[in-house]
Amino acid sequence: MTHKTLNLKVPTLTRVEGEGAMHVTVHDGDVTDVRLEIYEPPRLFEAFLRGRKYTEPVDITARICGICPVAYQMSAAHAIESIAGIRPSGAIRELRRLLYCGEWIESHVLHMAFLHAPDFLGVDSGIDIAHLHPELMQQVLHLKKTGNRILEVIGGRPIHPVNVRLGGFYRAPTQAELRALSPDLERAHDGAVALLRWVATFDYPSIPDRLVSRTEYVSLRHGSEYPLNEGRIVSNLGLDVDAATFGERVHEYQVAHSTALHAVVDTDRGRGRHYQTGPLARWMNNADLVPASIRALAEEVGVAEVETNPFRSILVRGLETLWAIEEAQRIIAGYRPPLAPAMKVPAVAGVGHGCTEAPRGVLYHRYQIDAAGTIIDAVIMPPTSQNLDAIETDLRDFVASHLDLDDHTLGHRCEQVIRNYDPCISCATHFLRFSIERVP
Repeated sequence: MTHKTLNLKVPTLTRVEGEGAMHVTVHDGDVTDVRLEIYEPPRLFEAFLRGRKYTEPVDITARICGICPVAYQMSAAHAIESIAGIRPSGAIRELRRLLYCGEWIESHVLHMAFLHAPDFLGVDSGIDIAHLHPELMQQVLHLKKTGNRILEVIGGRPIHPVNVRLGGFYRAPTQAELRALSPDLERAHDGAVALLRWVATFDYPSIPDRLVSRTEYVSLRHGSEYPLNEGRIVSNLGLDVDAATFGERVHEYQVAHSTALHAVVDTDRGRGRHYQTGPLARWMNNADLVPASIRALAEEVGVAEVETNPFRSILVRGLETLWAIEEAQRIIAGYRPPLAPAMKVPAVAGVGHGCTEAPRGVLYHRYQIDAAGTIIDAVIMPPTSQNLDAIETDLRDFVASHLDLDDHTLGHRCEQVIRNYDPCISCATHFLRFSIERVP
């Protein structure tokens, strides 16, 4: 089989966003080429932000993704507010965190139950899972609805929220409006525990063990709380910078086979190094910051403080879903409406940087604004583009260690390798043409 020349195609990769293809070449048992070929046309958000008013990116960038619009809103807001020296605190900061918790809940649950779990069960969709596990999927649907409901109450609607603005919100919810979410959050907590325990029963494929001393896992870290909407950018290999320095240390580059950029981070010696971001990185760098309740469940389902198998990222997403529910409950319990729903953010000439944790990983924004409040330049680095090198590395390692699989199974598993990262090529991949050449 190793010396046979074959072309395999998976014409449609479902359960992700975007358009792309993957090609693998195997020569005499060695994987000589792996290309995740993204051919979706560029969407040019950075280009048409130029010339717009400094107040507009919070609304415009939310349209980049229908699953994680809050991530784009928050990174944009932080970047532009930093130019004016504005840093919302108190109730406004808590409302932003609560809004982001809603997004983590709905996004993680969507990925776990509908996009990723079918791979482990050998079925095509969440509808098939609903036939097999109807009670569990009822809990899952309620979980997703609860996350969306948080977005609706605070953001004005569940998709592309319209209540977010620089400095805060157009309108702050009342105590009664937030406390009305509590019964759903209590039920959602039970559902999240059930979902986590269920995915813990899956049989996880393996990828050759990652040497943590050589693989860079990048995430935010906050001194006193699990990272979400604020923090420095750190890694297991010693990176520890603010958002402005991160923007200087990370370099995007174009590859011939993709319309999506790749990225490397400089070491102190100025050499580019590949890295990955997302749930495994957040957990590795911040597991010590989760409450005891989350640590206990992590131990119960066998999640260590360091997890490097990307197939097990679904478990960390489950733990993060629970954390987001408990954080939402904490915020609601202590909420008092702010005196004003937003701080004033004036137009100030300068360059601002913002980083927050989208469900898929670090999302970086950079804006240059003139004294009139016009955007001169914009840079947006979504987590999926930062993870493309890591995905290709995982594909290479998985194929190299599983050449004994038949081509159909190998192609299916390669799709799952990609889905481990919950890629979003629109912020990621909707159609995948998979081919493998086994060259003698």
